[in-house]
Amino acid sequence: MLGFIKRFLGDNNDKEIARYRKVVETINALEPKYEGMTDDKLTGQTQLFRERLENGETLEDILPEAFAVVREGSRRVLGMRHFDVQLIGGMCLHEGKIAEMRTGEGKTLVATLPVYLNALMGKGVHIITVNDYLARRDSEEMGKLYTYLGLTVGLVVHDMDFPERKFAYSRDVTFGTNNEFGFDYLRDNMVISADQMVQRHLHYAIVDEVDSILIDEARTPLIISGPGAKSTDMYAVMARAVAGLKENIDYKVDEKQKTVAPVDEVVPKIEKLLGITNLYAPENIELSHCFTAALRAKALMKRDRDYVVRGDEIVIVDEFTGRLMEGRRYSDGLHQAIEAKEGVKIQRESQTLATITFQNYFRMYDKLAGMTGTAKTEEDEFIKIYNLPVIVVPTNKPVKRIDHPDLIFKTKRAKYKAVGFAVEELYAKGQPVLIGTTSITQSEELSAILKRHGIPHSVLNAKFHEKEAEIIANAGQMGAVTIATNMAGRGTDIKLGEGVAELGGLFIIGTERHESRRIDNQLRGRSGRQGDPGESRFYLSLEDDLLRLFASERIAKIMDHLGMEEDEPIEHKIITNSIEHAQKKVEARNFDIRKHVLEYDDVMNQQREVIYGERRKILLGDNLRENIIGMVNHIIKTEMNQYASADLYPEEWQLDGLIEDAEKIYAPEGKLKKEELAAMSRDDLKETLEGIAEEGYRQREALFGEENMRELEKVVMLRVVDSKWMEHLDRMDMLRDGINLRAYGQRNPLVEYKIEALDMFEEMEAAIQDQIASLIYHVSIVTPEQAAENAAAERARAEEAIRKQKSQIEDHLKTAQASHGDTVSAAEAKKPKQAVSKKVGRNDPCPCGSGKKYKNCCGKNA
Repeated sequence: MLGFIKRFLGDNNDKEIARYRKVVETINALEPKYEGMTDDKLTGQTQLFRERLENGETLEDILPEAFAVVREGSRRVLGMRHFDVQLIGGMCLHEGKIAEMRTGEGKTLVATLPVYLNALMGKGVHIITVNDYLARRDSEEMGKLYTYLGLTVGLVVHDMDFPERKFAYSRDVTFGTNNEFGFDYLRDNMVISADQMVQRHLHYAIVDEVDSILIDEARTPLIISGPGAKSTDMYAVMARAVAGLKENIDYKVDEKQKTVAPVDEVVPKIEKLLGITNLYAPENIELSHCFTAALRAKALMKRDRDYVVRGDEIVIVDEFTGRLMEGRRYSDGLHQAIEAKEGVKIQRESQTLATITFQNYFRMYDKLAGMTGTAKTEEDEFIKIYNLPVIVVPTNKPVKRIDHPDLIFKTKRAKYKAVGFAVEELYAKGQPVLIGTTSITQSEELSAILKRHGIPHSVLNAKFHEKEAEIIANAGQMGAVTIATNMAGRGTDIKLGEGVAELGGLFIIGTERHESRRIDNQLRGRSGRQGDPGESRFYLSLEDDLLRLFASERIAKIMDHLGMEEDEPIEHKIITNSIEHAQKKVEARNFDIRKHVLEYDDVMNQQREVIYGERRKILLGDNLRENIIGMVNHIIKTEMNQYASADLYPEEWQLDGLIEDAEKIYAPEGKLKKEELAAMSRDDLKETLEGIAEEGYRQREALFGEENMRELEKVVMLRVVDSKWMEHLDRMDMLRDGINLRAYGQRNPLVEYKIEALDMFEEMEAAIQDQIASLIYHVSIVTPEQAAENAAAERARAEEAIRKQKSQIEDHLKTAQASHGDTVSAAEAKKPKQAVSKKVGRNDPCPCGSGKKYKNCCGKNA
């Protein structure tokens, strides 16, 4: 049906390509003109273009000429002339679309065309890449062309200081990673002086590997956090409490949804172990939080798949690229729970200072575009979330890669065995092989198999990502065998060595289907660049996660029906269709997750925009006196409505409450007399309060001095806004965590979230006004030493209370474990306990039933 509609109405992608080809003809016609120019005259076109834009012409008016200038400049500086299809890709990017171009089609060079054109406006263009290496490489290589044409170039990478960052953002073209751009935006909205901001207005961005950044990483928000006041001791305690719990007995794991839930019988056991009566009571909220985190760390987070242990720290592994995510930590206490589980130093839990999703950050740009080799399968999401249509750009040369059908085995053992023999055969004839894996563990298993076959090879995974580019770049050489975790090394070109094309080109072996078809296509796309020959094949087993969870039953029946042996693979269109169907199901579910995250973050985003907007007004304001006086007058109006409403007779006014409130904020103690206020009319009462507030403000100005008062206003307003916003973020997190329970009451959680979020935001705004006014009238100057002493004393009090609670819980744990050994399963807890003999041998089984030796269990501390 879809094919019929396309034939009847015409394919929109084909129509767009035909439209672009007409402009390509215009650009090609201009080529002789610019070829004949001297360097000075060619580079002088940049200033002429800028003048034409100032005189009213549009970017579309000058596009053919600008593209022709870039093409000629590239030929002279880089020795590369843009292909016609690259001009088409450049037009897609200029129009705010995604250009899907196969690997090796030169996307980096394509970007120079729209970057140059849009940079002529002088508002800055951002080129976003997936890692610092690519950002640095592209800024150096393409920077030569931009500089030649008269543009300035900047680079933003990790560990740059403030002056370097500010300078980089002031350039016409700025390279950097999605994380750096996002975090700089958040930091700019935390500064206490306008000259501390580094970014300009977000004008135009081109996102390289757009599917990786805007889809794969979109589930994880960017969070700037600071040290929290909460102790980490409870995580270690809870890690011990859950250590002996068993899957399917004490807790259930939903692998499809990636969730874990304790069974009903376990919670009372944990409560007894900890010496408390209700784990979920308000006073035990920290304990329940730590229990949830500890259970997630135990059941869902796997070492060398989700994270690696490096020295005394836990480093997250990016599930899509296999790269280590330096400096990133799991939120909601999960990172601390993993640290406790692995026995490394537990870092203090952090407090969220600022947060934003990639979706909402990138939607702030006036114009956004992207490029990748794989986007069409996710076009619906790109359009719905970012308003980014996908244009599939034709290849410069026909694709010659042969994609062999998948081979499916019954077991992983049989699959790995087949991969080992296949690689041995390819290595024997010198054909290079790139093996794609989904985890570090899988990479190491395959490496062991290749060693047994005597095949020299390179392993590229999260543990060795420093060598990424070098290893991947050599993957196409004669006899090279490379194992790469997922798409590690993405963005680095693989060029074929001497004589490799005659052997069939680079052979891609996939060892597991990814839950997203894009990732599989990316792996295949590493072979067959620019018309090179190449081959690919996926080796699968019924024990692979995707097949096991979504498609194994149907395939297993087919294999059993055919009477196939373990080592015998099946190759059938029905199987391929089943796998693709499974991938589509997972893609749809992941889209729902990202959409769900975005729907909730949209609520936060509206509030974030209000707060950040007000913050910028404070930063850029010279005199905030009237703003604060306005706040105080608003407070007085609220007090009047509460204590001396126009609906009440004067004898009904609650003047004691009015005086108490006024003295908390703006009135000196004893200044307001009840008997005097009782004799006033309502208007006179309001005027008196406003006069006292105004007089008090003048006294503060006289005390601090005019200049200091202006600075104090700004600092107080920013500090209060920031502290209340951070408290609000915590409260919103807690609201979000529990809001889904409203569904049990037949209420829409998202609607409930919006209603309560609005109420909380209005409460926060009122609290901000109250605290700003109160601080302005009561603030006193203390030395840094006094401030540090006060903070230390408060911290010591909090830690002492936590220490006492921890000590009590540990006493209960020791008592329980002395009687019953380590935590046992709910099922085992119901079994009658054997009497402990007084003479149990150290190496005998522990009589508590744990299955451990006595010396490692109840007799551990004997």
